[in-house]
Amino acid sequence: MEVASIAKNLFGFIPKYEGRNMVIAGLAIVLVIVFMAVFANIISPYNPLEMTKDRLQSPSLKHLMGTDNLGRDVFSRIIYGSRIVLTVVLTAGIFSMSFGVPLGLISGYYGEKLDRAISMIMDSMYAFPSLILAIAIAAVLGPSVINAVIAISVVYIPTYFRMIRGQVLSLKTRLFVEAAKTTGASDFRILRKYILPNLVPTLLVVFSLNIADAILTEAGLSFLGFIVSAPTPDWGFELGSGRPYLPAGYWWMITFPGLMVMLLSLGFALIGEGLSEIYAPRRER
Repeated sequence: MEVASIAKNLFGFIPKYEGRNMVIAGLAIVLVIVFMAVFANIISPYNPLEMTKDRLQSPSLKHLMGTDNLGRDVFSRIIYGSRIVLTVVLTAGIFSMSFGVPLGLISGYYGEKLDRAISMIMDSMYAFPSLILAIAIAAVLGPSVINAVIAISVVYIPTYFRMIRGQVLSLKTRLFVEAAKTTGASDFRILRKYILPNLVPTLLVVFSLNIADAILTEAGLSFLGFIVSAPTPDWGFELGSGRPYLPAGYWWMITFPGLMVMLLSLGFALIGEGLSEIYAPRRER
């Protein structure tokens, strides 16, 4: 009963539409990993940087996910690695939204030559596969967490732009926008008060799905060494470090980091898909 009461308090704000269970499941996954990242120093049984003689030990009660080639506890490195992953993808997602949304609002509302110019730039960026473009930017800037945030941010700006621009093109012809214009409301007031609030559901869905994809992009960049360097723990970096040992049968070095990447990406994807299902009936009504 206590568990049910806690769940009701945590997720009771979510409307009871189709997709609600998906959002709850996704939030549960994400919140667990966020909790793990915030309290890593308490949860972690070992120092993630400490090298021991227990090298390449398989999963056991002493080391739940085994040890790597330097004797470091894989479980502890996964816990601390979640901090890098969440920091990079969430910061990049916020930056992408901060640039993509205003560009979409301006382009969709004013149209004409400005719209064509911005759309041409965004379409040319969107034509590149996200991972390839992120690798190219990270390679030019150099390996670091800040540069990885910049690379991932740039990659997803066109996604926000395209979605917001399409919504604005539809909303600016609605009667409530035309009525606001007749009352003498400025363009800024119309965008802020009448158009932007109607874009919030779309933004929530796009943000969640973009984060899900950004997690895979971050893992790819880290796997190639464009984010952190040894001995800093990161899931993608752990995949790259454990790959040479897979043919010898040391499967746990890449299995558990890979599962965490998939699990966190799945959590945000469930949130995005669930929110899409929740808001779809509202848009129809």
